[in-house]
Amino acid sequence: MPISNVNRRKFISLTAATSLAAILAAPGLALNDAQAKSLIDKAVADINKVISSGKSLDAMIKDFERIFVKYGDVEIIARSALGPDARALSKSQLKAYTKAFQGYISRKYGKRFNEFEGGKVEVVGARPVKSFYEVNSTVTLRGQAPFQVNFLVSDKSGRDKFFDMIIEGISLRLSEKAEIGAMLDRRKGDINLLIQDLKSAG
Repeated sequence: MPISNVNRRKFISLTAATSLAAILAAPGLALNDAQAKSLIDKAVADINKVISSGKSLDAMIKDFERIFVKYGDVEIIARSALGPDARALSKSQLKAYTKAFQGYISRKYGKRFNEFEGGKVEVVGARPVKSFYEVNSTVTLRGQAPFQVNFLVSDKSGRDKFFDMIIEGISLRLSEKAEIGAMLDRRKGDINLLIQDLKSAG
């Protein structure tokens, strides 16, 4: 059955606020700043390796997907992007949606690796924010002013993973919530059609 086609745009801010409140209300930190920074140090090292690899764009996108799965809390990011509709999915639908979302994100952001050629990403520090850590990094591209990318890291899934990226002040989770919500609206709430769309989107 299609998911109810309510106007999801009205719920983006409310859902984001609710999610953040749940994070902030959670028990104290189990990981520390050194562990959070170490996770992103490793992720950034892998990203820089891909940037300097000289591989084709398709190969770089595949590498980026492996990095995303290794260091990112893909299911949490995917569920957050879908919002309240995620609760209505069957286990098989959630699995298929998460896999499709994973590929979509990898293609969408992996395609930007061409812009990173000759550039670098550098981790500059980490700080606790209630029950998670914010790890700050600076991206330097040729011929452009450096800009900031922050990773939000938590161990709530049982492993240290980043659950959001803040790129020049813009949250990946919130921007993708708007994108995914619009795609689902166009499909009149049919999650199966959304999954098919995500397999080729990006």
